[in-house]
Amino acid sequence: MAKNSLLSPSDVETLVENGHMIVILGKLVLKLDAWIHYHPGGEKSIQHLVGKDATDEINAFHSAAAKEKMVRFQIGILEQKWSNLIPPIQQAGKEHNIQETSDNSTLPEKDLDMMTKSFREFIDTLEREGLFDCNYWSYFTEVIRIVLIFTLMLFLLLAGWYCTSAVVMGCFWHQLVFVAHDAGHMGITHSYHIDTMIGMIVANHIGGLSLGWWKRSHNIHHLVTNSPSHDPDIEHLPFLAISPSFFKSLYSTYYDKVMPYTKLAQVFIPYQAWLYYFFLSFGRFNLYVLSWDYIFHDLGPRSNKWHRLFEISGHVFFWTWFGYFLLYLSIPTWSLRIAFIMISHMVTMPLHCQFTLSHFAMATTRTGPNEPWPQQQLRTTMDVDCPTWLDWFHGGLQFQAVHHLFPRMPRHNLRKASGYVREWSKSVDLKYEIYGFQECNGRVLGRLAEVARQARFLNECQRHIIDKADFVRGEWEY
Repeated sequence: MAKNSLLSPSDVETLVENGHMIVILGKLVLKLDAWIHYHPGGEKSIQHLVGKDATDEINAFHSAAAKEKMVRFQIGILEQKWSNLIPPIQQAGKEHNIQETSDNSTLPEKDLDMMTKSFREFIDTLEREGLFDCNYWSYFTEVIRIVLIFTLMLFLLLAGWYCTSAVVMGCFWHQLVFVAHDAGHMGITHSYHIDTMIGMIVANHIGGLSLGWWKRSHNIHHLVTNSPSHDPDIEHLPFLAISPSFFKSLYSTYYDKVMPYTKLAQVFIPYQAWLYYFFLSFGRFNLYVLSWDYIFHDLGPRSNKWHRLFEISGHVFFWTWFGYFLLYLSIPTWSLRIAFIMISHMVTMPLHCQFTLSHFAMATTRTGPNEPWPQQQLRTTMDVDCPTWLDWFHGGLQFQAVHHLFPRMPRHNLRKASGYVREWSKSVDLKYEIYGFQECNGRVLGRLAEVARQARFLNECQRHIIDKADFVRGEWEY
């Protein structure tokens, strides 16, 4: 098939129905079958774009150089306007209980097109303002702060102040995550290879986590934000559920398995609003498990296979400096070692809280496949307002809605971009939600409490049915 062949929408639909990985970029029809297993961002991120005009998604995550290389996968040009399909991975079937995508758009098609056009012009404005350029002086001050925190931790450790040192260690990891996050989004140098190397050293060698796992998971989170069946960042059964949809034992397309609403979930979910901060305190332990699973099962792309070996070396290095030299050799007793581990890891709880605040209280419904990128992100994400002097604590990532609109924008520019987003969202009649830290916590706790109330009601109904046992006597009414 010639690259410049004109393809009708029915031609493209047929290709998708036949199982091909067809993605639309502008007017170009890309066939990514041969690339999907080598995609650095993971194969599932492509699967969630199959049958869609993914121009805005591709622009958000890829450099101009990367987009130029995509032309080699071009198989034709669309001759008519394209209407998005629901990607096959998102379609409910008899085998899997997937939250269905509605076909209800909140705006007429003409308005959706105008919003998309306006958003792309808005990006051009931000680029002219230099908001996609990295301020390396900001990183210089961050590196100094991180080094000072680590130095303070070592000083307190050698002085015998083990528990205080553990608190500072947690603060060190807290700050380190922001740098790894930027590198994973190529927001530092905008070079895939340089930023990936920075991210792997920071995440694996210093932090004991996996940048490869994070990129695979986080890309999906950005593409299908707050979708119960698809977004791994809200799939936390049996401990937390932000939507009653989880009561149906949904199938997770990320984990490729059913998320059963088990007896244990029926115990935890009714009280999740009270347990929320407690569960978040153990978040870092969960990240270890997810990282190890990714590396052990070799879930990364087939390209750059040396990344896996480098990540393994990072974990060996981490558990050598942290596990052996710091914990075993520097701390005299096992009780103090365990205390150091628990304190240092639980101190990172505010970081997990910050990321969940931006999503847990927002919409979890799936609208039609033609929903514009900016509407999807502002519908499912809210920002946390705080004084400028507190940006160092939040890492600038309290502006998650802005970050979701522009994933490759350096986080030190997000506060300034927030003002632009506020004005632009008004011009296209989109609601940009930004609240203070206290109100954000209240909204999340309110959502968790409401889902918990419904969980308790479901438990009571099940107990009533079992106690009454009409269905056993053949008296069940339909």
